[in-house]
Amino acid sequence: MTHVTHLECSMTGERYVAGEPHGLSKVGRPILVRYDLDQVKRDLTKEQLAQRTEGFWRYRELLPVEKAENRVSLGEVVTPILPLRRMQKKVGATGDLLVKDEGRLPTGSFKARGLALAVSMAKEFGIEHMAMPTNGNAGAALAAYASAAGIRTTVFCPDDTPKVNVDEIAFQGADVRLVNGLINDCGKIVGEGKEAVGWFDVSTLKEPYRIEGKKTMGLELAEQLGWTLPDVIFYPTGGGTGLIGMWKAFDELEQIGFIGPERPKMVAVQATGCAPIVKAFEEGEEHAPVWQDAWTAAAGIRVPVAVGDFLILRAVRESGGFAMAVEEEDIFASWAEVAREEGFLLCPEGAATYAAYRRSLDEGLIKPTDRALLFNCATGLKYPMTAEVGRLDRSTPIDYSQFKA
Repeated sequence: MTHVTHLECSMTGERYVAGEPHGLSKVGRPILVRYDLDQVKRDLTKEQLAQRTEGFWRYRELLPVEKAENRVSLGEVVTPILPLRRMQKKVGATGDLLVKDEGRLPTGSFKARGLALAVSMAKEFGIEHMAMPTNGNAGAALAAYASAAGIRTTVFCPDDTPKVNVDEIAFQGADVRLVNGLINDCGKIVGEGKEAVGWFDVSTLKEPYRIEGKKTMGLELAEQLGWTLPDVIFYPTGGGTGLIGMWKAFDELEQIGFIGPERPKMVAVQATGCAPIVKAFEEGEEHAPVWQDAWTAAAGIRVPVAVGDFLILRAVRESGGFAMAVEEEDIFASWAEVAREEGFLLCPEGAATYAAYRRSLDEGLIKPTDRALLFNCATGLKYPMTAEVGRLDRSTPIDYSQFKA
């Protein structure tokens, strides 16, 4: 059973019928799923949720899959929210500094949420071939979930995508092609190939259901925090599906009576080498033009153009939040600092959120008393690390004084 009533264009509000595949709306903008929230309010209680254990599928009344047998699952968990107490103390904050660790999900990133829903709906619609552009983690999630569903996949990656990601995608069953360009160039190939090949385009925000998967981050964190929300959320923003999804989740939770009208400041975090959302925010624009010569080693936020740019900017502005670009050196300094001080291995995109948190405190954009939540979007184990490592020759006498503080 589903509580979906219809779908609608995020820009014009034009309605689309549920129960059949959709891409972008007629005006080329993302399509959103709408629910009978009055019925959800009657059918779902907080007490019922507390008894459920099946990861983000626990929120099935607020998800679009109609038949339970079409849910494609690889053992999703509720990802933990962990305190960064040493870092909080180091920056002089009195409000909690928390991180939601999405690296615990299947395929090691938050892309599992969106692709689990997109693939489940593809299974429900009988789609046999899916294609996407990716900087790495989304392709891995698509390959894994589609293979579990028996759906063929073709994935296009920029040719400088980390080898571990490319190998992961291929190993899990996708036909992977490296492209001499950026993710938007890969996306153009996917779009142009729809008619010639017949695949379904599952690019970021170009179908309605990845948003529904990503919104479970908002549903989950609200429940984990006792049906309250943080004062501020720092989100690593490429295509921005998760930020858009969480904003949608908070609205739906309020409408079913689970939370009040309070909202966190939403902060879109990008890198200075690829910051189209930041530029549009600072210039008061509704849309963000393509960022030329985009570069950051935090590949997940190296997205030169986002089809849902206006939705990202709308959420940031409505929340009283802001968009911030952080320097490459600050991303990697933060990555190393949190690993060394907390024993927490962020991914570079997650490290960018900590760098933005520190700068926001320094610049007075947030208060030291604010409860802040950072998103670590993937396990740091997927990324190459560099560190100085000493060597010992066991065949010679060892000077143990070198190990003293």
